[in-house]
Amino acid sequence: MIITSLDGVEKVKVEMHGVKDAYKQVPLSKKDGAPNFSFRVFSLEPGGHTPFHDHPFEHLNYVIKGKGMVVRDDSTEVPVKQGDFVMVLPGERHQYRNTSDEEGFQFICAVPVEYE
Repeated sequence: MIITSLDGVEKVKVEMHGVKDAYKQVPLSKKDGAPNFSFRVFSLEPGGHTPFHDHPFEHLNYVIKGKGMVVRDDSTEVPVKQGDFVMVLPGERHQYRNTSDEEGFQFICAVPVEYE
């Protein structure tokens, strides 16, 4: 059994095309011996966002803190807030945005370990 705390996990700025003011932490992953899933935690500063992208597997998200938007494949923006769950299906284009002036829009993203 592995028990970890987000406070002790390195927070790294995400540097890739289409990303703005996003940070990633990986509290549990294949490096910890996880056989199937990695948990990643993303934090978006005000005005920050992930890339508009898709991938060949589903991933599950849970909003830990704050509020923001999920942009769907058809460019529809859907508000999300602390306590909301989002399932993104394989091939579904999506993007997370912190559209508020508040810091701390933060969500867990569970993905297959092969993706991490």
